Amino acid sequence: MSLEERITELESRLAFQDDTIQALNDVLVAQQRVLERMQLQLAALAKRQEDMQGWIDGPQDDAPPPHY
Repeated sequence: MSLEERITELESRLAFQDDTIQALNDVLVAQQRVLERMQLQLAALAKRQEDMQGWIDGPQDDAPPPHY
């Protein structure tokens, strides 16, 4: 294999690797966005659950109803 062929082969591999790295980076960025959105949703659900728990538990009044 001549030097020119070897250089051409290396340039081809480099170009393929650059494309692969860019594609992987794009996927990673998209996954990070999804993860951040899911974290926000989880925080909102946790707050909503705390609010609902406070509403459901509410103050417990053991006094008898007024008609007794």
